[in-house]
Amino acid sequence: MADTQRPLSPHLQIYRKQVQMMTSITHRATGIALAVGSVVVVFGLLHLAAGEASFNHFRGVVGSPVGMILMLGWSWALFYHLCNGIRHLIQDAGLGYEIPQFVRSSWLSVFGSLVLTVVVWAYILMAGGAA
Repeated sequence: MADTQRPLSPHLQIYRKQVQMMTSITHRATGIALAVGSVVVVFGLLHLAAGEASFNHFRGVVGSPVGMILMLGWSWALFYHLCNGIRHLIQDAGLGYEIPQFVRSSWLSVFGSLVLTVVVWAYILMAGGAA
């Protein structure tokens, strides 16, 4: 075997950050965020079952500025995970493996999730549901 100065296998310091890599990492992170956020949903259901006073307290916590930021982030994680999951289903069908299509679909999942988040939150805020 030839003696070379480079590593025998690729390492992280060699790779440039690419949209495909970042969407894969973000997909995993949003899956974790959805799992943690689901615990908040369960707490909300428990407070709902405990009565009106308990649920009003929960609404106050979730309706606070910090709670609103967390809910906004959780809803974006939901939509990103959904859009990227659909992209993965399309790839499971054998489509979109060429590099330009792969990059395009990666960016589409990012922008699609942002658009869906803005649309849903615009509706929530206009309907007065966040108060």
